[in-house]
Amino acid sequence: MTPATSDTPHRPEPPRLELSGICKSYPAVVANDNVSLTVGPGEIHAVLGENGAGKSTLMKIIFGAVKPDAGTVRWNGAAVHIANPQDARKLGIAMVFQHFSLFDTLTVAENIALGLSADVNMAKLAEQIRQTGHNYGLELEPHRHVHTLSVGERQRVEIVRALLTRPQLLILDEPTSVLTPQAVQKLFVTLRKISAEGCSILYISHKLDEIRELCHSATVMRGGKVTGHCDPAQETAASLSRLMIGAEPQQEAEPKPHAPGEVRLQIRQLSLARAHAFATPLDSISLDVCSGEIVGIAGVSGNGQQELLAALSGEDRRARPDMITLTGKAVGNLGPNARRARGQSLVPEERLGRGAVPEMSLTDNMLLSHQKAPFVVNGMIRFAHAVQAAADIIARFKVKASGPAALAKSLSGGNLQKFIVGREIVRQPQVFVVAQPTWGVDVGAAAQIHHEIRLLKEAGCAVLIISEELDELFHLCDRLHVIAKGRLSPSISSRLATREQIGLWMSGLWDKNEADDEHGNSGGLAAFTTQRGELAGV
Repeated sequence: MTPATSDTPHRPEPPRLELSGICKSYPAVVANDNVSLTVGPGEIHAVLGENGAGKSTLMKIIFGAVKPDAGTVRWNGAAVHIANPQDARKLGIAMVFQHFSLFDTLTVAENIALGLSADVNMAKLAEQIRQTGHNYGLELEPHRHVHTLSVGERQRVEIVRALLTRPQLLILDEPTSVLTPQAVQKLFVTLRKISAEGCSILYISHKLDEIRELCHSATVMRGGKVTGHCDPAQETAASLSRLMIGAEPQQEAEPKPHAPGEVRLQIRQLSLARAHAFATPLDSISLDVCSGEIVGIAGVSGNGQQELLAALSGEDRRARPDMITLTGKAVGNLGPNARRARGQSLVPEERLGRGAVPEMSLTDNMLLSHQKAPFVVNGMIRFAHAVQAAADIIARFKVKASGPAALAKSLSGGNLQKFIVGREIVRQPQVFVVAQPTWGVDVGAAAQIHHEIRLLKEAGCAVLIISEELDELFHLCDRLHVIAKGRLSPSISSRLATREQIGLWMSGLWDKNEADDEHGNSGGLAAFTTQRGELAGV
């Protein structure tokens, strides 16, 4: 072999991934229409688009989970056929799905081991999981069963599983949806380091500011087609929105000053022991939500949100009756149907499994929380009314689906979220409890959901939002709490709170004096009483 000299021409490195003419159709929709995409070594490449634009289908094709109808895939310059995820992993492709691919009855370590060789040392793997999670701020207990994890903790499992394979291409679908601002920045440091080491990253997110900060380039999709490419750093959030949806996102009017009314949802000294070994015990939680106000609860996933939601929904009925009062009635030991009868609607954080049954149609899923006239009369389902109601939800909330007969599992994550939120809102509840209302939802749909929640408030509904999206909470809520290690902070007016303060409270570091308002009143009931007076013009 002739040694290289200074006169030897330098051959440019081939793209890490090159897609050409990718097409994928389903009976009711063309998911990908002649899509082409190129990602270079070490490039952080965003894929932007509305819910249902075809992003997730394209990522699944790259990962071998979906077979394209047409088109070619080239990997490091060579044409490849990726028949399944095992082929993708052998090439060096790892993916973190928006809808998690985990087995509930297995432990964290066992789930991660499924993608590794059969002779993996489980003790060494458990230590690798702990160390990787610690290094990246994604703490995990390897021997914990997945069914005991919150949505945010399950996402950590997926990210750590992907990082353990030391991939050449890492696909991330909404990776920061359940992280604090501090954790997001730590993850970005990690992703930049991975990128600098030569790993390419395909990054899907609806958080446009994140994409502008992190990504080197972006491909924009609309209706299954590529509609443009751009450098996100040279764009504004507004211009990226225009590229994605073809118009400016819906602008929300400033909320009107409104004095909260009577207490609709009251929690008093709610304490619950662990329901299982890895649960978070609830410690003396007290909370009021009044008609005509929106109260938010922030916090890092896994700090008691899942347990609090179970107690509020009626899934966990261990509370004393008087610990939870709904529209004046003690309901702590009552189930979901009794609470719906008292005027409560609830959207859980887990879309598939709790919010909707994957194998059922949208019509049947609508009936899950509408089991009364005109849909059910004398124990008989009136399907014509049910189908029309499902169609109305699809139209009002702009859900991209083939119709009321579409199966829940056939919808993209964001579109399913819009349907579930819409299903609960159209019940015209007196109390609306929602977890992660816009998780995985595009900017246009998020604005619409926020608008509908504000309309509920103006109609006198008491709204409680549990979310890890701080921007969302600051944008929507009148008052904020933080949950940490099963304890609830004092409330603070969202006008007075800062991101830094809320981020600190997420670590459990607060005292009652920190929630003082500008009048010197302390947090909790005093601050709440002062705010009600301000809104009433007192």
